[in-house]
Amino acid sequence: MPTNTRRTTLAAVARIAGVSVATVSKVVNGRSDVAPQTRSRVQDLLHQHGYVAPVLRRAGTTARPTIEVQFAGVFKSYTAEALDGIVDAATEEGVSVVISKPGQSPHWARDLVAAGRRALIAVTTVHTAAHLDALAQAGLPLVVLDPLHVPHSDVNSVGATNFAGGLAATQHLLSLGHHRVAYLGGPAIAASNQARMHGYRAAMEAEKAPVPRTYVRHGEFTFETGQLGAAALLDLAEPPTAVFTGNDEIALGVIETARTRGLRVPEDLSVVGFDDTLLARMASPPLTTVRQPLREMGGVALRTALRLAAGEKVASHHVELATELVVRGSTLPVGTV
Repeated sequence: MPTNTRRTTLAAVARIAGVSVATVSKVVNGRSDVAPQTRSRVQDLLHQHGYVAPVLRRAGTTARPTIEVQFAGVFKSYTAEALDGIVDAATEEGVSVVISKPGQSPHWARDLVAAGRRALIAVTTVHTAAHLDALAQAGLPLVVLDPLHVPHSDVNSVGATNFAGGLAATQHLLSLGHHRVAYLGGPAIAASNQARMHGYRAAMEAEKAPVPRTYVRHGEFTFETGQLGAAALLDLAEPPTAVFTGNDEIALGVIETARTRGLRVPEDLSVVGFDDTLLARMASPPLTTVRQPLREMGGVALRTALRLAAGEKVASHHVELATELVVRGSTLPVGTV
C-alpha cells in the first residue's frame, strides 16, 4: 500500500483500470451490475492504492456507519433473538445493520469494505485462517458472537458461561432426586456444547452419580436430534429419569418423543433445555431451561464492533455473559405421580 498521504480518487482508479468513474463508483457501492472481471480488477486497484470511502474518512460525519452481520445455517428462534439484540443496540447507537450469509467471493472482505462496512459480526460462523487474513488485509474488524469453536486468541468474541449453565442445569435435576441424568447435546466439536457437557459431568461427578457412556449423546442443535436421541435413551435397559439438553430445540424433540411413547413430562421424565428462546416459553409444559442472554450478547457484540471500527482497544478479546437457570414446568422431583 502506498505510504504517501495523498488520497486516491475514483477518477484516478478509473483511469488506471481503463473504465469509467461510474463503474468504479458501482464497485465501491457494492452494485451488482458490473462484470466480474472488471469488478475484480477495480477492487485490486482500490486495495493497492489504499482507497478509503469518504464516509470512512470524514471525522464527525453524520452518515450512519454500517455493520455487516453474517450468520450461517437456517434462521431459527436462537438466531432471531441474537439478531434482535444487535439491531436494538444498533438503533440506540445510530448504526445501520446489513444481514447476510458468508460470502464466497475471493475478495469478499474487500467487497465489504468497498461497500462501506465498518466491521463484521459473525454469528456462530466458522472463520478459517484464510478468512482472518483476508479481514486483516482489508482492515475490517471482526467480532464473533457465540463462537462454535474456541476462537484464535486475537479474535474478539462474545459468548456465555456455558460451563456454569450446564453445571446449574444438572445440579437442579440432582436436587430433585434424579441420579439417572443423561446429556443430549449438539455437535461434539462445538465449544459451547463441550462446555455444557463438561458442566453436566462436573455436577454428576460431585454427587458421585454414574454417567454411563450411553447417557451422553451428540448430534445437531435441532428438534430431530432431540427426537432420535430421546428414542435411543428411552430404549436403554435402564433409561434416564431426566435429560439435560444442549438447547431448547433438542429439548422439544425429547418431549415429543416422550409424548409419542405415552410418557408424561415431567411426571415420567424431567427435561431441561438451554438458551431460553421463545420456544421454551411456548412449550407444553413450559420448559425449564438455562437462559443464555442472547439479546444482551448481541448488544455487546455490536458495541464491541463499533469500538474496534473506531480504532479503540478492548479490555478483553473474549467476553462471557452470565447464564441463569429458569425453572418452569418440565422438571419435577423423581417419582412424582
